[in-house]
Amino acid sequence: MTTDRPSSHQSTTDRLNLKNLRLALLRLHKLLLDGERHTYEQIHGRVSPNELLRLVMHDEWFDWLHPISRLVVEIDDLLKAEEVEILTHANDLVLQAQTLLNPSETGNLFEQKYYKAIQREPDVILAHASLMEFLENIAQKPS
Repeated sequence: MTTDRPSSHQSTTDRLNLKNLRLALLRLHKLLLDGERHTYEQIHGRVSPNELLRLVMHDEWFDWLHPISRLVVEIDDLLKAEEVEILTHANDLVLQAQTLLNPSETGNLFEQKYYKAIQREPDVILAHASLMEFLENIAQKPS
């Protein structure tokens, strides 16, 4: 007997992978933010947590981190969606993460800043390597 219903097992696996991807992106974002805060404070002086939040949201110094934040929000939105939506779009978000987290000396602003952060911060390179390995392991081949 065949059914048109999506695989509940695959949906559960995709949901778990998205949750783990979300956590890994949040960890990476925090490491990147800590590094940017440190550099910012060396130039401009210490900032309070409330001031940092305002800067992260509105100061162009921190703008380059927004693509990671947006990806986390997209994952959050998908995790609230129906099973069929998760099955349909989970792999897209994995591919989006793989594409985004591509450090480059000559790439776009995000890629350049990410490249520099990796060069500066040992914890960032470790988080990046771990996240890339995770993404490679969960990437699905197109149907």
